Formats: sequence, C-alpha cells, structure tokens
Amino acid sequence: MKFTSADEARVLASVPKGLLIDGVWRDSSDGSTLDVTDPATGQVIATIASATAADGMAALDAANRAQKAWAKTAPRVRAEILRKAFDRVIELADDFAILMSIEMGKPFAEAKGEVMYGAEFLRWFSEETARVAGRFATAPDGKMRLMVQKRPVGPSLFITPWNFPLAMATRKIAPAIAAGCTMVLKPAALTPLTSLLFAKVLEEVGVPAGVVNVIPTATSGAVTGPIIKDERLRKLSFTGSTPVGRRLIADAADRVLRVSMELGGNAPLIVFEDADIDKAVSGAMLAKLRNMGEACTAANRMIVHESVAVEFSTKLAEKMSALKVLRGLDHDSNIGPIIDEKSRESIHELVTDAIAKGAKALTGGHVPAGAGYFYPPTVLTGVSRDARILKEEVFGPVAPIVTFKNEAEAIELANDTEYGLVAYAFTKDLNRGLRLAESLEVGMFGLNTGIVSNPAAPFGGVKASGMGREGGIEGIEEYLETVYIGIADPFED
Repeated sequence: MKFTSADEARVLASVPKGLLIDGVWRDSSDGSTLDVTDPATGQVIATIASATAADGMAALDAANRAQKAWAKTAPRVRAEILRKAFDRVIELADDFAILMSIEMGKPFAEAKGEVMYGAEFLRWFSEETARVAGRFATAPDGKMRLMVQKRPVGPSLFITPWNFPLAMATRKIAPAIAAGCTMVLKPAALTPLTSLLFAKVLEEVGVPAGVVNVIPTATSGAVTGPIIKDERLRKLSFTGSTPVGRRLIADAADRVLRVSMELGGNAPLIVFEDADIDKAVSGAMLAKLRNMGEACTAANRMIVHESVAVEFSTKLAEKMSALKVLRGLDHDSNIGPIIDEKSRESIHELVTDAIAKGAKALTGGHVPAGAGYFYPPTVLTGVSRDARILKEEVFGPVAPIVTFKNEAEAIELANDTEYGLVAYAFTKDLNRGLRLAESLEVGMFGLNTGIVSNPAAPFGGVKASGMGREGGIEGIEEYLETVYIGIADPFED
C-alpha cells in the first residue's frame, strides 16, 4: 500500500497528546513534555505530555478508587467491553499500523500483522472472562467443605517496551480487564503514541474512568518508583531488558509485590543434518527478522550442523541480502530502521567484535550513510565461541552462525546462556524433536517453525528470561488471587 503525508498527518492528529488519568486527558502536573521521533528520519513527529511522579500517584489514586466497583462488575459486561475493543481495533487496523510504522519503524505489512496479533488478545480474553471458576469439594476426612474462589489481584502497574507498542499493551491490559483489575500503564518513551490511541479506543467502548490510566513519561524511574513502593499497588508486570527487570524485582521484593517479568532472550535456532534446508532458511528468516530482529523471541544464534552449514549460510545470506531496507511506510520496505542511534551502535559493536575475532560477513555488517537509524540484514559465519554476540542479545537483523557435530553438542550450545525464553529447531526426526523439547532450557519451543507466539498459548520464559506467563488460559491467572474458604460440615449437629 502507498500512503501520503496527509494520511500520516491524519493519523497523528487522531492521537491524544495528554495523560489519561481517571477518565480525563490532561497535561502533566508541571507542564513537562516528551518529543516522539520517527527513527527513519530522526525528526520529531509529536510532542506529548510527560508524566511526573505526582501524575503517577494520581493515576494510582484513580485506579485504587475504581478497583472495588470494577471488581464487582459482571464478567459478561467486562467481556463485552473487550469484544467491542477488539472490533474497534480491527476497524482502525490501518491507522494503528501507520502509527506504529511511523513511531517505531517497522514496515507497514508487519505493523498490520501486529495489529491483528494484538487485537486477538482482546478477543481471547473476552472469551476467558466468563470462564474464571473456583471449586467446591468435600474434604477427604468428610469433616469440612472446601470452597475455592478466584478474586482480582487489584490495582496493577504495567511497564511496556517500545518494540511491540500495541501487542504488549493488549497482552497485559486484556487479561487485567477480564479479571476485574484496574491499572496504570506506563508505555515506552520511544513509542507512546500507539498506547495513547489504544487508550482512546478503550474509552470509546465503555471502559469506566479510572480503570485504565496511561502515563507516558521521559523519567520512568522517578514516576514508577513511588508507585511500586505504594501499598495499594498489588501487581507489577514488566516487559523489557533483564537488567531493568532485575532492578524492578528487587524493588518489588520489599513489599512482596506480585510480579510478572517478560525479559531478555538469546534464542538458539538449531538446524540438523536431516532438516529441509529451504524450510529451515524460511523459518530462520521469520525467527530472525521479525521486527527487524528487535524482538526478545528473535533467533539470536544459528546453530547449524557442520554438514549443511555452507548450504544454509549461503541461502540465508542470499535471502537476507535481497531485502529492501527502507522507511516502513515505503511500499517496497522489507526492513525498517532500528529504533534509535544508540541501539544501532550496540548492534554494530557486536558485529565488529565478532569480525575482529574471526567471523566473516556474507552480507551486511556495515552502518549505511544517510538519515535514519538503518542497519542492513547481516549474516556472520565462522563466529568464535567467545564472541560477545553469542552471549548478548543483539536486538537487530544480525544472524551469527556456529556449527556443531552432534545432537548433544547442539543442546549444550543452545543452553549455554543465562536466558531461556524460546528456542527453534528444524529436523525431520520427531523423536529428536521430542528430546529437544525436554532438553532445551526454555519456556517456549518452535519445532520446524520460526514463529511461536499465539494469543491462545502461554508466552514466557525460564532462567533470566523472566517469570509468569501472558496469553493462553494461564494469562488471566496472573491477575487472580486464589482464596480458600473452609466450611464446617453442614450435617454435623
């Protein structure tokens, strides 16, 4: 599709520029503002209100006031609100995709895919809302009746990342609404506009004032720190880097605050000697280049059997070198810009380190001239085992390839990381696939596929990749407390 500057201006004009607190769009308490830039040009595209610590507390005040009534709202009412939100997001799919492409950089087609994916969390949890259930049983000794209920956790704080600005918001907000929780959303300062437009949609479909409060800010720690320390907050959900997640867990520990953490990844993609190499390359393209590689699920390490390494590397480099690196709203774009200059520098630093240690770039590996924060798709072969890129999350369109001799070595290489979010493997041997599923230290595993994310499935990792799950039937449990009630035997005199 082709878009004009008028299309972009119309969409940007439709986005609220204030903070949403207690159902009111307002300026920050001290008039602070935050500039949002287009990473393809480096130019400012919008100026919005930037929340202060006082605004953060006002948002928590609103969520706390709204909690009791919202928890008592009939499940069917909450379900219908979520379903209406799904319908409205689908109606505005092109607008959301244009907005994400402008503020985050991803190609329009991929942004449209995120809209459909993100919207599905609204539909999925609208269906789960009325299915929250407890149980009633007779105690084994017959002397009591055991009743178990589920109750909303209560006011929650959501801190979302810049790379999937709609999906990360819906993945947290939808189950919280379904469970009967109120919330404060602090979107990433780099991509707050999508969250603001989504908040506008929630208003339109009838979410009551105070249930969802949105506070973009340029000073995240100063705003979220007091909220986390406040005894009224009952839940913290964060998606972002592991170092930041560790600090938030430490902050939450003092209050024994319930937390969900979806943190970093260092996903291995293993290609065995019996794999269909063309399918493995196609799967690697999906696993590596979703969101320009700026995804925690991105395949960060290509672990390829030595007998097929040359064929796999050559075919992967051919496909990656054919991609067009352009602004996301250019209809020919396959790869958009990296989110900012600092992130691009980090990517190139890892590539440079790998090359200095003996790796060869089959394609890419350089910083292009011109405006914007672009980086070409890059394939590295002969990567040394001590290269930083095998240990650190590259978060860009770079595929480092290492080889292995046997299954045991492949598993050892795959597990040689502090992270454990997702792994991918390509093999025609189902028994091997099952062994891998039980041997790889990850929370998710893609067998002969480069995509695992699905709203109906639990998303999350192990080790330093976090705790808790989003999506699936497990997702709503993150926002429910289990309450046991013991009842005396009704037949006892």
